[in-house]
Amino acid sequence: MRILSLSQRLTLVFALLLLGSCVLLGWMQVRTSTQYSQAVIQQLSSNLAQHINQSYPLVTKDGLNKDSVRTLFDHLMSVNPSVEVYLLDKSGNIIGDAAPEGHLKRQHVDLAPIEASLAQHKFPIYGDDPRSLETRKVFSVAPMLQDGQLKGYLYVILLGENYSALISNARVNTLLKIVLISISLVALLGLIVGGLAFRWITRPLRDLSRQVHALEMGGMKEMQAMAALPLREGKERDEIDLLRQGVISMARRIAEQWHRLSQQDQLRREFIANISHDLRTPLTSLHGYLESLSVMSATLSEKDKKRYLEIALAQSQKVGTLAQSLFELARLEYGVVKPQKERFSLCELLQDVFQKFELAAQTRQQQLLADIQPGLPLIDADLGMIERVLTNLLDNAIRHAPERGTVSVRLWKERDKVMVQVSDNGPGVPQELKEGLFVRPSIASQSRLRVGGLGLMIVRQMLQLHGTDITLIEKTETGACFRFALTV
Repeated sequence: MRILSLSQRLTLVFALLLLGSCVLLGWMQVRTSTQYSQAVIQQLSSNLAQHINQSYPLVTKDGLNKDSVRTLFDHLMSVNPSVEVYLLDKSGNIIGDAAPEGHLKRQHVDLAPIEASLAQHKFPIYGDDPRSLETRKVFSVAPMLQDGQLKGYLYVILLGENYSALISNARVNTLLKIVLISISLVALLGLIVGGLAFRWITRPLRDLSRQVHALEMGGMKEMQAMAALPLREGKERDEIDLLRQGVISMARRIAEQWHRLSQQDQLRREFIANISHDLRTPLTSLHGYLESLSVMSATLSEKDKKRYLEIALAQSQKVGTLAQSLFELARLEYGVVKPQKERFSLCELLQDVFQKFELAAQTRQQQLLADIQPGLPLIDADLGMIERVLTNLLDNAIRHAPERGTVSVRLWKERDKVMVQVSDNGPGVPQELKEGLFVRPSIASQSRLRVGGLGLMIVRQMLQLHGTDITLIEKTETGACFRFALTV
């Protein structure tokens, strides 16, 4: 089965609605005109029964005047075949009629419409039709009195059985003609006008459908083209325009995510290349010294053997440290590690971390300085992670600070945060490496430059788990300055 398009479905629904409206309107017009004509006939003939009652003495002292009734019925049938005359007693029972044999369906007429007509209520008023159990018709009525006493009613059906048969045939023919003409006009006008109107209305939707199909078939090139389309500003936007805006916004988010994924993939490739370089250097050195020990063991002195073993051990320790850092970074990035927060003093923690680096600083004749604001509150954080953050930052600063240089840590409070700043007077970070400082590991061949490393990547991951981040502060003097905040 062929599926209709949106324009075709809207046109079809529109045509059906117009067709239904036309049929309903035709029925209402026929009904209204019928009621109007019956109201006019009833109002014009309201005195007919009274005139007949005065012209023909139907009731005498001896009861019903059958000769007058017969003469009345014969006269009315010849003058106006559409009327039917009935004589009712004061209870509404039919006591006289001129209906052919078998045409009389009821023997009693409801008196409520008769009383309403005598009270001059608004026309049309419908009363019981003695020749039908369901139909109600307009009528004229007059009370029959004798010596001032009510004896019954002269009940005249104005549109009788013969009239109903004729008018029904005429009405069916007329209504059928109106309906057929209406159907033809509605079908023609509905298909033409509705088709044009809905094609114009749905044009933006069809354009959007083509664009979405192009996105499906064209890939990221079409997605980026869609993302470059302008967003319409303002509140006066219809539903289709809102849908288009939503598709453009979605395309922009997808394009941005694709760009970030491309960057992440590039960073991953660089990360693997850099780590491979960092691993290859100590492994090559380790392999070289172990091979020398193996080959020249008989010719080397004990002093040289010890020196070779110490160098190999140091290179092995570098490989182990690098592998441990990689493992730790992977656990942080994949969410395996969750911070176990507790309240503690950052000042005391800093003193403990300083003690770990006293020997290294003395060896390089460097100064470790602490600038701590008095009265700092306790912080809410993971003690082990913050210790690792300070350790990595101080280790990084000591390694890059020159001999007889200075490494300083400053702590102070800003609103509900404790600010931490670690700085040194080393070579600083080159401008071209600042962007990837916390996302790219160091390269051994660039050891003379201040570049990012696994330590800084671990620092950033741990701080992000605490809902904060680390930034590199621009300084006029030499050296690097890192700053982060912790929640009180």
